[in-house]
Amino acid sequence: MTTTYVKWGQSRIKLTWEKNSILPQNHIITSVHGFCFQDDQLLLVFNHRGWDFPGGHMETGETPEKCFKREALEEGYVEGDCIVLGYIIVDHSENPLWTANSPYPKIGFQVFYKMNITKLLPFEGEYESAQRMFISPYDVSSTYHEWNSLYQEILNCALD
Repeated sequence: MTTTYVKWGQSRIKLTWEKNSILPQNHIITSVHGFCFQDDQLLLVFNHRGWDFPGGHMETGETPEKCFKREALEEGYVEGDCIVLGYIIVDHSENPLWTANSPYPKIGFQVFYKMNITKLLPFEGEYESAQRMFISPYDVSSTYHEWNSLYQEILNCALD
C-alpha cells in the first residue's frame, strides 16, 4: 500500500493505492480508470484536463469493468480484454472543505484496470477527448501533467 497527498482544486486529499482484485461495493466507487496497451505502447487521450488515461463515472446498473470498457471506447476508440489491478482509496477525512453536501463521499474508491487492446477503431473525437496518442509507458510522467507516485505504482502493476 502506498499513500500520497494531492491537491485537487482547493482541497488536500489523501490517496492510498490498494492492489486488490476484490473491489468495494459499487455504490462507493466514484470512478473507474485504466491503462490501455497496444504493442507495449500506452494510450493517452487529450481532454479538458490535458493528456490523461481513459476513465470516468459508472452509469446506473453498470459494473466497474463495463464502465471502463465503455470509457476506453468513448475516449480512446479502443476495445480489449481487461484485468482489475486494484483501487485508490480517496479519503477526504483530513479535507476541511469536505461537507456532507460534497459531490463525493468522505471515503470513496477509484478502480483501475489494465486493458490489452484487441481492436483499434478510427478516432472520431465525438465524446470527451479530442485526440489520442500512444507513447512508451516510461515517458508518461513527462506528458501527463498531474502524474504522481501513486499513478506510477499502478502503472508498474499494469506492466508486471
